Amino acid sequence: MSNANSDTTNPDISSATVESNVRPEYDDEIQKIADYVLTYSIDKDSENSDDAWSTARYCLMDTLGCGLLALRFPECTKHLGPDCPDQITPNGARVPGTNYRLDPIKAAFDIGCIVRWLDYNDTWLAAEWGHPSDNLGGILAVADYISQQNVSQGRAPLTMRDVLESMIMAHEIQGVLALDNSFNRVGLDHVFLVKLASTAVVAKLYNLPRERIMAAISQALVDGQALRTYRHAPNAGSRKSWAAGDATSRAVRLVDITKRGEMGIPGALTAPQWGFYDVLFSHTNKDLATKPESERRFTFQRDFGSYVMENILFKISFPAEFHAQTACEAAVILYPRIEDRIDDIEKIVLTTHDSAIRIISKQGELANPADRDHCLQYMVAVPLLTGDLMAENYEDDYHEQHHILIDELRRKMVVEEDPRYSKDYHDPSKRSIANAIQVFFKDGTSTDKVAVEYPIGHKRRREEGLPVLEAKFRASLATRFIDSRCEAIFALCSDQKRLEQTPVHEFMDLFMAN
Repeated sequence: MSNANSDTTNPDISSATVESNVRPEYDDEIQKIADYVLTYSIDKDSENSDDAWSTARYCLMDTLGCGLLALRFPECTKHLGPDCPDQITPNGARVPGTNYRLDPIKAAFDIGCIVRWLDYNDTWLAAEWGHPSDNLGGILAVADYISQQNVSQGRAPLTMRDVLESMIMAHEIQGVLALDNSFNRVGLDHVFLVKLASTAVVAKLYNLPRERIMAAISQALVDGQALRTYRHAPNAGSRKSWAAGDATSRAVRLVDITKRGEMGIPGALTAPQWGFYDVLFSHTNKDLATKPESERRFTFQRDFGSYVMENILFKISFPAEFHAQTACEAAVILYPRIEDRIDDIEKIVLTTHDSAIRIISKQGELANPADRDHCLQYMVAVPLLTGDLMAENYEDDYHEQHHILIDELRRKMVVEEDPRYSKDYHDPSKRSIANAIQVFFKDGTSTDKVAVEYPIGHKRRREEGLPVLEAKFRASLATRFIDSRCEAIFALCSDQKRLEQTPVHEFMDLFMAN
């Protein structure tokens, strides 16, 4: 019996419900990332390779130091350790500052959690923002595990040069994708880029071939991505402190799945209706939805190299969301000029850039530490009152004691945008993060307008900033280790050649708890 629906001569019968089952090649973007991690030579292809390697070394120091500092906070440490209390993991990856030996997936979470907890590690600001050193969670956990496994089987361990190379490449993937592509405008959290970058470099650490690396990247793209809900009022909370650990850990898990032979999804980005672009990068954004299809894809302002690591922003002075760093510097400058006149203040004008207003300008009650360290007004009020800003200033105990004064100053703050600040923020030749503060008193007088356009962690202030970064690292080491261990770690991390030659497992030995 014939089936009317099979009548191909009927022009009114559409084949729109029939999907082509010709498996495509991997999306160009996936191939681009895989080819970068496989073929790019930092020494041969980078004009500033020495700068990239050196900055990666400082980034390693700073990131690990941030993790050690976070171990003082129970809200952080409650997340650490094996999922099963009696679990024993031979050759398990270590979590710096602890005695934990974990499978690399959980170790990646733990390392990622501690380095991000205090909002004190490096930052990249562009159309999207984020913290590329978050990728160290997956990189260090996997490199430590592979290194120990290799030694146990009579093979050569990985070295810290492998770790630094992976950091440079992860920074580059995350940072270059962030230059033109705003994931926050479609409601996605920037930790998506951590998952993507970590997947690519971890797959390389496992020495997977090109097709397997592409398969792993495709898994990261279709994995479902975190929403930014937990970063914004009125839902800001502590998930933002472990979200990157979760992302880099998930990357390690996806690479493990792929390493076992799981097939990839070649059209993960471009598949009509079902791909990343149609599901997550277009329909939820009215501006994007009106653009032609060719413009609703990732764009690349530059080829992958080592640009991001060379230009990374360090949080050296304050554990605070980066858009507020220069505001905090300005507040510290103003402190001695106003400390005896706090009760006389009538108004405080904060002049800033558009991204700061969109992300961290808040009014009303702040519910928890994660809420406070993403409030521009709070981060300015504390140094205006005390001359400094520390992680402890966000904790509930401190807030309960001092919130009346802090909230009074917050109510007197007026936040204004300077269009030039916003323009220079996005200018690739400047990438400033400018803020200015001026305090007005009830008697009609005022302070000068104190403006700081580039924070001390900016590349333009490297010569000034690196000694402060080293001091920050030394101080963080002293919170966990005896003096002799602190000196041994600092000496190793200060010697580029010796550090690069050090086996990863021997480096991690130094960071085990006393």
